[in-house]
Amino acid sequence: MHDIRAELSRRILILDGAMGTMLQRKGLQGNSESFNLSDPEIIGEIHKEYIKAGADIITTNSFSANSISQSEYGLSEKAGQMAEAAVRIARKAADEAPRKVWVAGSVGPTSKSLSLAQDIGDPVFRPYSFDEMSEAFEVQIRGLVRGGVDLLLFETCFDALNTKAALYALGHIPEAKDIPIMVSASMSDRSGRTLTGQTMEAFFRSIQHCYPLSFGLNCSLGAEEMIPLIAEVASFATCAVSCYPNAGLPNEMGEYGWLREYSGRMLRDDSGAHQGDGGSCRRNIPKNDSGTG
Repeated sequence: MHDIRAELSRRILILDGAMGTMLQRKGLQGNSESFNLSDPEIIGEIHKEYIKAGADIITTNSFSANSISQSEYGLSEKAGQMAEAAVRIARKAADEAPRKVWVAGSVGPTSKSLSLAQDIGDPVFRPYSFDEMSEAFEVQIRGLVRGGVDLLLFETCFDALNTKAALYALGHIPEAKDIPIMVSASMSDRSGRTLTGQTMEAFFRSIQHCYPLSFGLNCSLGAEEMIPLIAEVASFATCAVSCYPNAGLPNEMGEYGWLREYSGRMLRDDSGAHQGDGGSCRRNIPKNDSGTG
């Protein structure tokens, strides 16, 4: 039995990389989660590539496997099935690996916000209530648990109230009570605030009662811009710290200048400097990933 908490106390664990850009390279675009049902072999290949590149934790292709996001495709009723299928695909790749690989069930924030007004003419209006969003998350998480996840990853969290809805849903699933959770927030700029204006520490304090395995950042910023923010997270986090940068912001030509070699070097140089009490996680950058996801 491999205890991930014990492993984190000994070394830095490596997360996998982006799923969307890898799907595009394999000719799949659109509703990513639907490919768990239509093209499971391709999803499995991507997981295996990340494992080969050194990932200790692979993330399921279930970021938007919730009824709110899937309603845009008319597939709300398939959300739970997509989530479960995503885990089974990742589980198979992890179990066939020559070393221990953990499977993290990805839970995205949905495309809606509980805090931000959606209509400037009606600032009170929200397309979904807290309870409705929590119910959507519950279906997704139940699918992930049925599939056999080792961890639950709440990622790209731009609104703490959305995250609280997901954690509230988690409390209604007894089978998930012993599954470690990871929370990864998304900052809107270098100031270290979310889209709703909340600071990183305020965000952490608002979910600290759930005793996360790790807390960190993903999306929005490249490695160079993210490192100072990660240093700040490490100063207050009472758990492991995760760092999952992307390609950064585009230049004036709409291009991304961060090559995988540069991002990898930045993360290696910083990897020993900013660990929380429980260790840290870093993003994996395989040979065929330019780091744009």
